[in-house]
Amino acid sequence: MPRGHKNKRHARKKRHQARGEAQACGSVQEIAEEPQEAAEKSSAASQSQPEAESSSTPEAPQEATPSASSTLSISSSESRENSCGESDEFQEKESPIEDQPCTIRPHQEMVARKVIVLLQHLLHNFNVKQLTTKEDMLKLLTKKYEDDFPEIFRKASQKLEDAFAVEVREVNSSKPSYNLISKLKLPNNGRIRPGKGFPKTAFVMCVLGIILIRGNCASEEDIWKVLKKKRIYPGKKHRIFGEPRKLLTNYLVKLNYLEYRQVAGSVPPRYEFLWGPQAYAETSKMKVLEYLAKINQTTPSAMAAIYEEALKDDQGQTEARDEDDSDATDQTSEDPSVKLPANPTVPVDL
Repeated sequence: MPRGHKNKRHARKKRHQARGEAQACGSVQEIAEEPQEAAEKSSAASQSQPEAESSSTPEAPQEATPSASSTLSISSSESRENSCGESDEFQEKESPIEDQPCTIRPHQEMVARKVIVLLQHLLHNFNVKQLTTKEDMLKLLTKKYEDDFPEIFRKASQKLEDAFAVEVREVNSSKPSYNLISKLKLPNNGRIRPGKGFPKTAFVMCVLGIILIRGNCASEEDIWKVLKKKRIYPGKKHRIFGEPRKLLTNYLVKLNYLEYRQVAGSVPPRYEFLWGPQAYAETSKMKVLEYLAKINQTTPSAMAAIYEEALKDDQGQTEARDEDDSDATDQTSEDPSVKLPANPTVPVDL
């Protein structure tokens, strides 16, 4: 291959890696924002609201503030886009005065704010290991927004899924109750360590994404290079993830989500990360790529080379599962004493 073509291909690969690494932790940047920055973003969205309306909005629990930064910027931009769109009806009522500021529809803006309030409430209850009942959510939103509950609940659930890689799921309880369920089978429902805390699932998905983008093997230096850009530093406790170095090189390695090994022949010793067997068992390259694409509002096929690799890997896993299922079916048919378990109910895992 001519040297010029080879250099162009290498440069194109580097650009794909850089773009992919930025996407791999896109949500971490927002999660890690300081509360003051989140407050500034929310104040810009609420300045146009009547004072009485603002005072009626329930305050979200203080413990849930880390989540606000991951959603305020999204919901504020959504509400501005929704409320500032120039429909025909709006243009007919528009004042002839030039440079008139865009009129924000109070109800739409308040619905966006209620999404944040509900999100913080759900996250706070997860942190203190408490279920969230539908009754409590309706009380929190007040009777005025009862008809908007389905929309508010849907949007809050979506933002939590994007920011923390969790699912808001109705659990088996005596009355309608909800909990956040980690998309990976991490201990303590995503908290990893015993006791209270926030889910670490998004951190794991992001690190798996960096490794995938780096060609299925990423040096420790490369991992920290990306995380530092998102204000996640080794040795410095993070409000959501705890001490990141211990999480990365200790807990996730012991849990077999990551493989941590010395680079062969490196002096002084250097280390690199690969996917561990538990990561392969619980997720796939395609699922990680789809998660990264979703939080960055793009499509998995935007990174063609990685998408093709993930597609082949996904097909291989599907074929392997089909073979295992076929073997299990054959074994069951040969041994009539083998009984298949009944469908279990969803446990209430706080």
